[in-house]
Amino acid sequence: MASERITLTAGDREVSLSSPNRVIWPDLGITKHELAEYAIAVSEPFLRANGHRPVSLERFPDTVDGERFFSKNPPKGAPEYVHQVMCTYNSGRRHPQVVLDEAAAIVWAVQMNTVVFHPWASLAADTDNPVELRIDLDPQPGTDFADAAAVAPALRDVLREAGLEAWLKTSGNRGIHVFCPIEPTHEFLDVRHAVIAASRELERRMPDKVTTNWWKEERGERIFLDFNQANRDRTMAGAYSPRALPTATVATPITWDELAEGVDPAAFTVRTVPQRLSDVGDPWERMQAAPGRIDTLLQWWERDLSDGLGELPFPPEFPKMPGEPPRVQPSRAKNPDA
Repeated sequence: MASERITLTAGDREVSLSSPNRVIWPDLGITKHELAEYAIAVSEPFLRANGHRPVSLERFPDTVDGERFFSKNPPKGAPEYVHQVMCTYNSGRRHPQVVLDEAAAIVWAVQMNTVVFHPWASLAADTDNPVELRIDLDPQPGTDFADAAAVAPALRDVLREAGLEAWLKTSGNRGIHVFCPIEPTHEFLDVRHAVIAASRELERRMPDKVTTNWWKEERGERIFLDFNQANRDRTMAGAYSPRALPTATVATPITWDELAEGVDPAAFTVRTVPQRLSDVGDPWERMQAAPGRIDTLLQWWERDLSDGLGELPFPPEFPKMPGEPPRVQPSRAKNPDA
């Protein structure tokens, strides 16, 4: 028996949606149809933040509690308005990746059971040079969103000293994502080094509150400044992307004033964000108006190198990188039998 189908209008196109009544968030009863309507409602700010760039689709054939997989290559049979771009990965491999350029393409992704959208920091026009510097404030056990919110203004000060303006969004979970628009003049490794330089400067100022330690056993009850999110093909949930959590929270741009007033990230959900946009607009609407440069941060990186602070570990799936320390956690490195 054929599954039920409905037709939705997204922009100037009509998009077919199968199994519209399939429940995606069981605790809330949010259906595939409701997710597609959400995608249409937020399509303008969503595309401003995530469009025209490679994006990985995190897809869920059943509910957010079930199986998930990542899709990068455009699936066979994708409509002509779903674009693609050839990307080079750290391994040297190259393959095409999905690019979403219009509202209908987002709804198509929902039709393909996408819940979470993971955009690159670079545009399809130049996939090698990021247009954003991203720092993930990741609460460790014993810390939470409030702890991340307490250190974010100090990070803003550091970035301003380097000539960059910082913008905020909730992660959709416990963390905070800090973005700085930058001119696409440097490739991913340079931007990673700029992130490390900024993170080390913040760590010097707030050693009891933040850490750049890659190994979890060394982080303690501090906010981890995840520098490896700046690597090529490392992504985080994009602005206005739902998260695969029971509460259907959304990674939501916020203002610095909202952060200072004690914003609750749990309040931003698939059901509440469209009304928020109607009430307060998109805090990131002007984010890309005046991109900065990372020259000062790279000078800080070179200064730290001269002072004996070298490269930091890369994720385990990456090839061994020049100057990288051994990829073994400290407790095992001290064990001669390890």
